[in-house]
Amino acid sequence: MKDLKHLIYFESLLENADNDLVKQAQADGKLAIGYTCFHIPEVILNCDKCFSVRLRAPNTGSIDIATYYMSNYTCEFARALVERGIEGGYQFLDAMIGVDACSMMNRAMEHFEILGVSEKPGFFVTHTDMPYKITDYTLKSYVKQMRIRVLDRLTEVYGVDTSDAAIRKAVEEHNEVCRIISEISEMRKADNPVITGYEFHVLNLVTYTCPKYLILPKLRETLAELKKRKPDAVSPFRARVAIVGSEMDDPNLTKLIENCGALVVSDRYCFGSTPGREVIELKDDEDALTQICLHCMEVSECARYIADEKVLQRRETADRLAKEFKAEGIIYEQMKYCDYWGFERALVSHIMHDEYGWPVLSIDRLYNNGNSGQLRTRVQAFVESLEIKRIHSEEGK
Repeated sequence: MKDLKHLIYFESLLENADNDLVKQAQADGKLAIGYTCFHIPEVILNCDKCFSVRLRAPNTGSIDIATYYMSNYTCEFARALVERGIEGGYQFLDAMIGVDACSMMNRAMEHFEILGVSEKPGFFVTHTDMPYKITDYTLKSYVKQMRIRVLDRLTEVYGVDTSDAAIRKAVEEHNEVCRIISEISEMRKADNPVITGYEFHVLNLVTYTCPKYLILPKLRETLAELKKRKPDAVSPFRARVAIVGSEMDDPNLTKLIENCGALVVSDRYCFGSTPGREVIELKDDEDALTQICLHCMEVSECARYIADEKVLQRRETADRLAKEFKAEGIIYEQMKYCDYWGFERALVSHIMHDEYGWPVLSIDRLYNNGNSGQLRTRVQAFVESLEIKRIHSEEGK
């Protein structure tokens, strides 16, 4: 296929947290608000003069210093963020919004605050908690925390307009991003898609890490380009796979999988489009913040939720997406030492195979796995098994 016009530019935006569009927005007088988890509603960090930056640590090398602070039994994503913060990679931030979704990220946020990852005047770190299930009282608590610990702090420190009207305006811009990404995602359902999993991963990541108003023009142009793009006459991929699991913000991991012959057609993982790129439908006669918080709780697929209905929801979502996007197998991935997804992956990878009938590859991995020979070998073997299953199925017809 012909290369996407803006792909190299999008890739460059993922090389650093403080990318060119972040710098441009700050030059425009905007405030960079860092966050690390879906449970901080991204859209409320884009009110008025603020823009959200979901933090990553691209091109991470040694994490020895962070390991000294946090031990080598904490997940590498949390350690990589702390390492990058100590290196000075987050000095551009005006605030850091944390959520106590897991003990490891909680420790990372404590170090961000104690070690002073930004020396900018006014910089602050605030922590919020996240419930384990959806009830009236947990929703009320969640909304209260988002208002007092996030929105009110932005107003007190920087004079940010966090009114209901300002939130609704941010939702409009957010929804346009979601509609574009969702429309592009639908293209992956084709037998021979006009976009690869790697390209989609890059496109989706820039929507999390760049100011929305600056990335939107390029997204609109890319969507129009994809509608006219012609796929290769014969697909270069040998199988189609869906990915389910924990934080995955490295497109090189998707590239590794696709270089093994497996087209990635669905991304149900942290930093993926499911959840995260669903349109937020607001009612005019209800509080916008409450509706946003309820939306986040309902669509969340985080393994932190242990209520029976949420456990079932995660399995049903993985099954539904794999079917809708015509996957032949599912890859369950988990960041090494991730407590929640460690239990989830170990159990559900068997359930999806035994009860739902899916071929499953189950992996735990390091933060940067884009060049892992061992992982490459395992994915290659999985692709070959999917091919053999397809051949046997065709012979049995």
